[in-house]
Amino acid sequence: MKPEPKIGKFTDNKDLEFFDAIEASDVALKGKLTPGRNNRIVKKAKKITGNGQVTISLWIANNDLARLKSKAVQEGMPYQTLINSILHKAVT
Repeated sequence: MKPEPKIGKFTDNKDLEFFDAIEASDVALKGKLTPGRNNRIVKKAKKITGNGQVTISLWIANNDLARLKSKAVQEGMPYQTLINSILHKAVT
């Protein structure tokens, strides 16, 4: 089992307010991916990219990554998939 990300060490006061607001919200967050949902996401990603993927390295601000990971949890997907989706939308 993967350890939970340690978001707290990358936060400032605004980030803490943001995370506190999420935790205090009564809106239900989506749970972790089921194997079936994960397979559907992977198949859709492969269809969109045509299986032609390449690994890259990317420098990103700690706060931005923490927020991306938080958003990915809310969406019920891995944060790398969310980043890939955002990039795909930006270039198409």
